[in-house]
Amino acid sequence: MSVLGGTVAGAHFGTGDIAIVVTVVVLLAISALLAVAETSLVRTSRAKALGLADEGRRGARLLVRLSTDPQGFLNPVILAVLVCQLVVATLVGLIASEWFGAWGVVVATAFEIAVIFVLGEAVPKNWAVRHPERAALFSAPLVAGLVSFWPVRMLSAGLNGVANALIGGRGPAGGDVTESELLAMADVAVEGAVIEREERALIHSIIEFGDTVVREVMVPRPAMVSADAHQPVEAALEAALEAGYSRLPVVDGHVDDVVGIAYTKDLMRAVRSGHAAEPVRDHVRAAHFVPETKRVAHLMREMQAASFHLAIVVDEYGGTAGLVTLEDLIEELVGEIVDEFDVEEPPLVHLAPDEVSVTGRMGVDEVNELLGAELPTGAWDTVGGLVLDLLGHVPVAGEEVAVAGHRLVAERVTGRTIDRVRIAPAEGAVAGAGDDGALP
Repeated sequence: MSVLGGTVAGAHFGTGDIAIVVTVVVLLAISALLAVAETSLVRTSRAKALGLADEGRRGARLLVRLSTDPQGFLNPVILAVLVCQLVVATLVGLIASEWFGAWGVVVATAFEIAVIFVLGEAVPKNWAVRHPERAALFSAPLVAGLVSFWPVRMLSAGLNGVANALIGGRGPAGGDVTESELLAMADVAVEGAVIEREERALIHSIIEFGDTVVREVMVPRPAMVSADAHQPVEAALEAALEAGYSRLPVVDGHVDDVVGIAYTKDLMRAVRSGHAAEPVRDHVRAAHFVPETKRVAHLMREMQAASFHLAIVVDEYGGTAGLVTLEDLIEELVGEIVDEFDVEEPPLVHLAPDEVSVTGRMGVDEVNELLGAELPTGAWDTVGGLVLDLLGHVPVAGEEVAVAGHRLVAERVTGRTIDRVRIAPAEGAVAGAGDDGALP
């Protein structure tokens, strides 16, 4: 083969052939650039683009604009790649047929598979996968210019409209990030040492916080410490100090009749002012009442706005179900907060490698997460409630039931309340074992 008119297999290599070769090379380069753009931009979420913009990276603002509407840039890019590759394939077929005659089809096919796939698809896309940020920032101006070119935009929109008509119209874009995806991203970030495990736990708590209701975090009615409205101020103050609480609900004869909240500092002030013998109801502040189905996220905002730290929780019949404090809500995010007044026993104690003791008030979801168990959920929220539901009666200490491959033992029972439950694997348990009630 010679540019000066030499021949190979009887085919002349002239000026027209040079133009075709140059065109093929240029189109392959454009196809490779667009392949980089397609891969990198599709893999770049809007959150990632916003993060790059916050860092002041060059081209990040264009990237944010493109990531807002992926379909707006994806269709023009795909169309441009397809046009480039089709034109290259056609030109290679023409020149191969001229140079190699009947063998031209075989040569052109081999060239297209080897060169177009490797240089136009595999190499640029693999590079974009390995360097997503660099590729996205590099490609954003190119794609923005392509999208702003109205003939390309109109042609791709028209063809996309035909495609939508064939598949039955436009469906949901599916671009919203779900909670499960955010949780999975946090897990992947931990595996990649991007964030610490404690940060992952906090992310999980924040996301799950929005789905938690007051009933799941409240101090239940039997565990409430209250003062009688007719008690002297001094007696109510002693009860509050003994319990280590700064606020006590004040009831008029019955826990369902809450008349207000007594603040320890108000009671101290009353005692120092000589009002120690007065009934405590004369020194209470207004109580706030919330339904047990209220979302804790909404309640926290209300507490912040109205500056109160304790609310009485009522059930659907208007009775007192328990109380909830701002500390209870914060503990849902950051875990247990233990101060010098807390005398509660640990919520979970490891008795053996595969056996634990938990408080009856611990949530079933929390136990499942900590132990990797699959204890059933239902109308109950706590482990104690699960044991009561399975047994169908208030157990005595030591009574046990099997469910989901675990033995649940009522370790300590006070009155009608299950204080602690021991959880251990059920020996020889099979799927569904224990659903029929107590073990023999």
